[in-house]
Amino acid sequence: MQKKTINVGLLGFGTIGTGVVRLFQKNAELIAHRTGVNLQLARIADLDTTSDRGVTLPAGMLTNDADALLTDPEIDLVIELIGGYTPALQFILKAIAHGKHIVTANKALMAVHGQEIIAAASRAGVDVMFEAAVGGGIPVISAIKENLCANRFSTVLGILNGTCNFILTKMTDEKGDFAPVLAEAQSLGYAEADPTFDIEGVDTAHKIALLAAICFGTQIDFSQVYTEGITGITAVDIDFAARLGYKIKLLAIGKQRKDSVEVRVHPTMLPVDYQLAEVDGVFNAVRLSGDFLGPAMFYGRGAGMEATASAVVGDVMAIGRNIAVGAAGRTPIMGCWPQHIAQQPICPMSEIISRYYLRVTAVDQPGVLAKIATILGQYNISIQSMLQPECHAADSVPIVLMTHAAREADINQALLKIDALDIIAQPTCLIRVENDLD
Repeated sequence: MQKKTINVGLLGFGTIGTGVVRLFQKNAELIAHRTGVNLQLARIADLDTTSDRGVTLPAGMLTNDADALLTDPEIDLVIELIGGYTPALQFILKAIAHGKHIVTANKALMAVHGQEIIAAASRAGVDVMFEAAVGGGIPVISAIKENLCANRFSTVLGILNGTCNFILTKMTDEKGDFAPVLAEAQSLGYAEADPTFDIEGVDTAHKIALLAAICFGTQIDFSQVYTEGITGITAVDIDFAARLGYKIKLLAIGKQRKDSVEVRVHPTMLPVDYQLAEVDGVFNAVRLSGDFLGPAMFYGRGAGMEATASAVVGDVMAIGRNIAVGAAGRTPIMGCWPQHIAQQPICPMSEIISRYYLRVTAVDQPGVLAKIATILGQYNISIQSMLQPECHAADSVPIVLMTHAAREADINQALLKIDALDIIAQPTCLIRVENDLD
């Protein structure tokens, strides 16, 4: 019996696009055996048609005319690997308007413009898949939408940016400062020349917005996702964290509350023996907790040519199977049918409850701790433990406090008063602490 041929168009022939081509070429027979169709890479569009990517293409496959690919009636499925918002959004919407299924690795686009893309796909009756947008080759989105979809999820936590995780790991292991470790990450290719999206937490925020939306069956307004990067983390705080039994990670946090959801990204202190604290280097991990599943963790390479290409082609194969049996749209794009997607507000940061690490730098004189404790007490913040090293500058001393659970708004108000004291030498450092992890 002759296999159905499904033609695939590729937008973007950079690093990931090259990996996709290599995977198609290397594992063509395996892909056909596992899908029951001939998935054929028919056309590639990129502005650069002359650079050597180390792969051989048939004559005429590579073009700089994206429109020709998007409107070609022979193309059944389009892979978007351009990245960013423009022209990626316009290209995807045009492909959908021409009845083409979509696979994308574009987390920023899906986090910010996902609802528009999903609505267009629903009208056109086509699939949109984006496994590679979160965690590179880690199959977490498909697991949530398919194998684990019977669960109500209470939390989704993630280490979702290899650049930040590499930097924090190096700072922890080698007691280095942020700037030189960032420079090393750039020299090794783990950080971009302009690493802003990574180190300021924006990349991670895009990913947790998608994960939270899928886990909790709700729309996430990306503009409301609290985002704080790692540029303020110092070797001093990493050392104090270790003394207290913690590691500092850039943690993506999604939590289902009674009437709202928490979706936030910030440096977080995790107990050293907690699974996510042990995820080091450029690796990523996602930890879910479902009512019947309990906790489960997905771990692997969160970026790179081969890992990301694996996720992209996996999505292409899934859509290929759907096309073959006439089952497009079998699985909702966001894991829940649109009419059942909830409208839950995102909990303001001022209302979250957390424990806190506070490093206060104060003048070395009697009565300092009493003044600080008095202000904390005024805002119902109790101290769990304190660390005050003997070695310090001649005119100031660091005082490290670990609080019991407190409301963020109360902490912020207390720190405004503390930092206004004439005994405080510099602004207090605050890092949130996750301890009550199911």
